[in-house]
Amino acid sequence: MSKLILANDGIDATGKQLLEKAGFTVLTEKVAQENLIAEINAKGIIALTVRSATKVRKDFIDACPALKVIGRGGVGMDNIDVDYARSKGIQVINTPAASSNSVAELVFAHLYDCARFLYDSNRNMNVSGNTKFDELKKKYAKGVELTGKTIGIVGFGRIGQAVARIALGTGMKVLAFDPFVKEAEVALQIHGIADVKVKVATSSLEEVISNSDFITFHVPGGEVITEKELAIMKNGVVLVNAARGGVINEAALIGALNSGKVAHAGLDVFVNEPTPSDDILEHTKISLTPHIGAATNEAQERIGVELAEKMITALGFRAFSYEFLVRLINL
Repeated sequence: MSKLILANDGIDATGKQLLEKAGFTVLTEKVAQENLIAEINAKGIIALTVRSATKVRKDFIDACPALKVIGRGGVGMDNIDVDYARSKGIQVINTPAASSNSVAELVFAHLYDCARFLYDSNRNMNVSGNTKFDELKKKYAKGVELTGKTIGIVGFGRIGQAVARIALGTGMKVLAFDPFVKEAEVALQIHGIADVKVKVATSSLEEVISNSDFITFHVPGGEVITEKELAIMKNGVVLVNAARGGVINEAALIGALNSGKVAHAGLDVFVNEPTPSDDILEHTKISLTPHIGAATNEAQERIGVELAEKMITALGFRAFSYEFLVRLINL
């Protein structure tokens, strides 16, 4: 049997090493989408790993009969026809636990960015900080603290709970909504002291969005926030979306920002990636990042290790513990 794996959207060096130690050959040179089927068939590739860039649809799956495993480095699998692949006997795996903390920290980067006008201050200090210092100081002198405020978390899986962990440590009140989670125990790891466990019970979406000062979204997709939901939010609410583009209707968000209903927004994801709309990119009340929620060195290594472990198991090897995999790398 072939032992060729194509990591078409890249894989962390640690994960690549683990796969190679297990006897696989890992190809990492990017293949254009239109050439991918021919490449897989010509080389006899049995497993494919992707991120969000490569699309694996029904026609692709039908055209690659030797493919045994599709691995998604990350959480969302909306770029893969998962059910269809599985119906064809292809195993589909992802790495849901690896990037939670990195995404949660980016959410708070946006929250602090908005609370203290950092995204706008950075633009203007660059241009006129030496000529309009006092004017800018006055402009940005009405920031708010996160401590004591209420954060609403829509979607309370691994990432939502990681957000709650930071929020509780910051002194925020947490409200959460998730149709599949009734209650979660959130462990605060206080370094060198102790672990503190806090139980968080979820509420309805309406209760969360109408009672929160800040709201962040961690759902797999779909349009969750429209003009209707925006209307029942607090005036001056701050919204952060690091989940999927379109969870917040962008036209409705622009309208709410312009009216002042929404004070600020932090966006890491967009409807038209990789070409977000000019209205979003140019808005003076939006903190922007280019879909980098999981883009930390630590998360990428965890993704690579988890992906390698699951790929090895899926391709017929026994499951390994994380500690064993680390030892394997150091052989």
